[in-house]
Amino acid sequence: MGHPRSRTRTRTLATATATATVTLTALVFLTGTPAFADDEDPSAPPGSTTTSPPPEVDSNSPGLKLADGATLAPAKVLDIKSVVEDLGGEERREDTNTDVKFALQAEVLFPKDSNKLNPEANARIKAIAEEAKAQKATTVRVFGFTDNLGSYSHGKTLSRKRAEAVHDKLASYLGPEVTYSVRGYSEDYPIADNTSEQGRKKNRRVEVTFPRGETGASDAGTQS
Repeated sequence: MGHPRSRTRTRTLATATATATVTLTALVFLTGTPAFADDEDPSAPPGSTTTSPPPEVDSNSPGLKLADGATLAPAKVLDIKSVVEDLGGEERREDTNTDVKFALQAEVLFPKDSNKLNPEANARIKAIAEEAKAQKATTVRVFGFTDNLGSYSHGKTLSRKRAEAVHDKLASYLGPEVTYSVRGYSEDYPIADNTSEQGRKKNRRVEVTFPRGETGASDAGTQS
């Protein structure tokens, strides 16, 4: 899923602020990702990631060697991604040059196997809405995901209803001028290993994504 990419990851643990910050620098080829209408069903969520290992590359392959007299072009970083996750993993923020994505674990938003927002969810969703306002976002994607326990169809329904619940709360803060894409993807596109409860907990999530505004675009990769 997506183009293969090489990446360098630096991980820093800041105990004073009780946050874990992961900054990833990746060379990628970017293509525009327009907002999808709700009646469309893209094969993968825009901006989704995969935990698949990178393909093996033979450094001695003739196809990777430069011809005599040839030189490499200067290196160019096309996109920088900053990832900030609290130590409990309950909330995760990803910033790129083009987008801001928040991933909230289902446990901090909903009771078990429910799509009814709990009292704690309101403050978290309001904070995301404030960031969307700061970025002057006019399009917002709200995608729900589950782990691989239970049936796929149940996960599809539950993840969709949870995404709708977050959308409804966001809309109450952002107003009618924002266009939304709301979907549920069940167990598809995990961000962690489903063989452990810790991984499944991360996969049970709702993601809210919106474009970066012009005033914030230059700050991508500088979150702390």
